[in-house]
Amino acid sequence: MFNFPGFRKIYFSLALICLIILVGIVGYMTIEHFRFFDAFYMTMITISTVGFGEVHPLSDAGRLFTTFLIIGSFGTFANAVFTITRSFSDGEFLKYINDLRLYASIDKLENHVILCGYGRNGKEAAHVLKNHGQRFVVIEEKQQVVDAMSTRYKELILVGNATQDEVLMRAGVMKAKALITTLPLDADNLFIVLSARTLNANLTIISRASDDNSDRKLKAAGADNVIMPDKIGGAHMASLVMKPDVMEFLDYITGQGGEHIKLEEITFDNLSQSYQNKTIRDLEIRNKSGANIVGFKTAKGEYVINPSPDTQMIHDAKLFVLGTSEQINKLKELFS
Repeated sequence: MFNFPGFRKIYFSLALICLIILVGIVGYMTIEHFRFFDAFYMTMITISTVGFGEVHPLSDAGRLFTTFLIIGSFGTFANAVFTITRSFSDGEFLKYINDLRLYASIDKLENHVILCGYGRNGKEAAHVLKNHGQRFVVIEEKQQVVDAMSTRYKELILVGNATQDEVLMRAGVMKAKALITTLPLDADNLFIVLSARTLNANLTIISRASDDNSDRKLKAAGADNVIMPDKIGGAHMASLVMKPDVMEFLDYITGQGGEHIKLEEITFDNLSQSYQNKTIRDLEIRNKSGANIVGFKTAKGEYVINPSPDTQMIHDAKLFVLGTSEQINKLKELFS
């Protein structure tokens, strides 16, 4: 990932220069019987063509050797200057520096989301994540897609093939909390799910699927949720006909409301020890923050709508709270 192709050419040119110097030293020591320092000095003033006088008078063989040394060193130095200049003028070195900055920024991330693919689904996912202040890294293979992205996502883009383990590692899969893969081919999504689950067993993985048969395979590979955009889109449009206001309200509170409206989940581990194992009545969420409890998930994974005030917040349980961003932030500060 950190490989800079221009460096290989520069290293090769520098290696040739060192070889020329070595040949010059050995040649003068062998032909003219110079001391090492005299041979080194004679080599340097020869290949640099500064025009200083000879250290010692040269024999005919020494002069012939000096002539070939000048010719060889001139071509080598010209090639080195051309290689370095081209690396800067073509933007290769600047791209390498930008990649280093990107990798350093990603290395600092924790509990972020990795978004594989920036097509129609990936773009919408990135938009919602951005609106809710969730840090994320986009992996996109097509350079033209990356170039067309909005500047607000530029610092989050990793160019590469998400099916490769090293690319997922570079995106910080070991420290990420979730991965969303939205590639058009189910086979690619399946490969990503398998790789991500192997690299991070605790990762929440959400995958797109196109074929009905892919749903089961993706879940068997390790996906926590599989989304079929065509099926969900059709069902959503039908629901808008039957219950338009209800669906629009759900869209509003689950993502389209932006940063002003939040439907947040509070887990047992999110609560400070003094609030753990307390009932909903004891937590006094509405009185203390203004937010409303709209749902509860039991330790067995069962969902309860409008839970009773006597419901106890035990290990592996979750509360679903609806409120404004100010209310949710106040709630988090209260329970942390």
